[in-house]
Amino acid sequence: MTLAGRMVAGLAAALLLSACGLTAPRSSDGFADLDSLGIADTDRVFALSVGPALLRFAAAHVEDDPETQALLRSLDGVRIRVYEIEGEPARVAARMDRMSDKLQKDGWEPVMLVRSEGDQTHMLVKLVGGRVRGMTVLVCDGESEAVVINLMGEIQPEQFSGVMVALDVDAAEDVRPAEDAG
Repeated sequence: MTLAGRMVAGLAAALLLSACGLTAPRSSDGFADLDSLGIADTDRVFALSVGPALLRFAAAHVEDDPETQALLRSLDGVRIRVYEIEGEPARVAARMDRMSDKLQKDGWEPVMLVRSEGDQTHMLVKLVGGRVRGMTVLVCDGESEAVVINLMGEIQPEQFSGVMVALDVDAAEDVRPAEDAG
């Protein structure tokens, strides 16, 4: 197959995948419009976009973990980007702060901000009608890696700790909704 033929086949496959719910939907209330962390300072080494069809499929095959199954069924989409920091970590951290500020201007509510020895973690949620319809987690280790995660769908506050553990956020076991603290 020629290069042009492969490009057309790839484009057709991408269009089919996006139309059938295999990739995360931009139309979701929980979709976060996220900027890049900077081409000069980062190299995106991993990108994943999963939509409702694949999430339901995964939920059907997690028979021994009802909590994970419930979380997967509640999601409309998941987007994950992992970057290696190749330039100045402080510029990447500043871009992450600006990304968080932009999300807040777009109606996202900050839930957690942790800064420690160059590391930073931002967690924001999108509320619609008093319900959490999206969660975005921005993590920078201050040296070599940055991660951006956007979960779309209806996320229950009691699932926050499980989400943070699944995302491998330090001290995630201690994260509790405000009404559970105390």
